[in-house]
Amino acid sequence: MIEVLITIPFSNEILTQFRNISSRIHITVQSTSKTDDVPSEIWEKTEVLYTGTAIPAPEQAPNLRWIQFHWAGIDHIAGNRILQKPGLIITTLSGVVASKIAEYAVMMVLALGLRLPDLIANQKRAEWPRDRWDRFSPRELRGSTVGIVGYGSIGRQVARLLHEFNATILATKQDVMHPEDSGYMPEGQGDPTGDFVHRLYPAQALRSMMKECDFVVITVPLSKDTHHLIGADELALLKQTAFIVNISRGEIIEPGALLEALRENKIAGAALDVFPEEPLPPDHPLWKLPNVILTPHMAGNTPHYNERAALLFTENLYHYLADMPLYNIYNIEKGY
Repeated sequence: MIEVLITIPFSNEILTQFRNISSRIHITVQSTSKTDDVPSEIWEKTEVLYTGTAIPAPEQAPNLRWIQFHWAGIDHIAGNRILQKPGLIITTLSGVVASKIAEYAVMMVLALGLRLPDLIANQKRAEWPRDRWDRFSPRELRGSTVGIVGYGSIGRQVARLLHEFNATILATKQDVMHPEDSGYMPEGQGDPTGDFVHRLYPAQALRSMMKECDFVVITVPLSKDTHHLIGADELALLKQTAFIVNISRGEIIEPGALLEALRENKIAGAALDVFPEEPLPPDHPLWKLPNVILTPHMAGNTPHYNERAALLFTENLYHYLADMPLYNIYNIEKGY
């Protein structure tokens, strides 16, 4: 019998779905975010763990073979001792809410390019400016160049959506010789074979790509290689009319360099859903910049999160039972 421990409060309907997968599995539910809330006898017998932040020490879970995390980004586990457990498989939910985050990214690209912050500010002043054609002159997506930093599940879905706008899509990818996607993605989403990108740049050629962009969308995961990936030198390469949308992690962009670029109008603006410090302090200068749209780390928020997560976990459970490769295996060396 394969003992499965789930620490996420899934609905009874979803739990029944899991239990019906096979008579070979036994599921225990202990809804908690804290490791200490799980009794030691449960940790000792657990072979498969579905969790968010409740992570045992290696010696607590001698039979643990696979952890499925409830998030796509799991940089919070970097340095955790469980990573050193021999033979342990770790998987993420990459791709599960890619469609929702991509919708957010496209919304922000449109909002920035069509001058929505200025239009809303104007509405609050109850003005009908005579120079409105010039004051609110847009940067249309049609004919624009959009650079996607990190061509994973989210970046590919962004490219799919932007394809219909007749924008030129550029992207960076670690292995440009293999444009296909091997990760999890629901059918009809993403860019499985790399058809929606006009040009792929190796990660080392980020600066070359940024020179060409009217919009930059950051979807790369946070790792030791991507921390402060975009700093003053990279921002200086952007056109003064360019916009940045960050839906990845706040630490990807060097915060001081970004603040200066926005304050000095070295770039046209930014939409930021993530920040080095969260919650963003109420006295942070970003709140008052007129060329910035800020949201509280909710680009992936959807009422369908758990049911979509359950679909991936179900697929991975079938693969696990059949001794097949799992989706979204975490690479310790790469950090994602």
